[in-house]
Amino acid sequence: MKPPMGRWLEGRVLENRHWTDALFSLRVEAPPLPFEAGQFVRIALDIKGERVARPFSFVNPPAEAVLEFYGVIVPDGPLSPRLARLSAGETLYIAPNPSGFLVLSEVPDAQTLWLMSTGTGIAPFLSILASDTVWQRYPNVVLVHAVRHAQELTYRDWLDALRRRMGERLRVLSMLSREAAPGALAGRIPAAISDGRLAAAAGRPLSVDGTQVMLCGNPDMVRDATDALKALGMRKHRRRSPGQITVENFW
Repeated sequence: MKPPMGRWLEGRVLENRHWTDALFSLRVEAPPLPFEAGQFVRIALDIKGERVARPFSFVNPPAEAVLEFYGVIVPDGPLSPRLARLSAGETLYIAPNPSGFLVLSEVPDAQTLWLMSTGTGIAPFLSILASDTVWQRYPNVVLVHAVRHAQELTYRDWLDALRRRMGERLRVLSMLSREAAPGALAGRIPAAISDGRLAAAAGRPLSVDGTQVMLCGNPDMVRDATDALKALGMRKHRRRSPGQITVENFW
């Protein structure tokens, strides 16, 4: 049963993993919280007598009891530096009402589903990839993760294991904008859409027929990638106006 609206859930930190000086993942034990893969929820701490909250996407799929959130430290932000300092056993608060439309129930069937992300925008796509629905509905899936430096290519062990299990059905493309690394494309997602490098690297078409694209991450990337996809003939998907592009910005 979903908890009453307005009543915060209390979560206990099980693990705080630091990937880099700025990137961290929290694994949290909390009461059951129904959500759909791809959604987000507000998490909070009490700071100077005020409950300060920000939205975080779920990394874990709905079937997993332990919640996981992936965050970046905003140096002058009121919440993220404190979340990054939490230790196992400490408490945080979780809103009772997950929301968001970056979910497969909003996306039409297709031959290939593209999941394009920057930075921590990969989080909802990890939840989607860990769910059964995506593999039941889409024969092929391409995950694109664009970051500045190679050390920011997180969750690689999990993705490598999934790629071995799914075989040719899953392609994982990494992009770096500020350094070169073996196996990674250089530059940014919108340009790689426009010049054909993404489709070539994936071995999957980016075309109106048989393609659906979900975008999450830096608002500039989402805007520019949407424009690049529109130049290929795609359009935003809406329930009353079917298209190929699904976007959600909560940043």
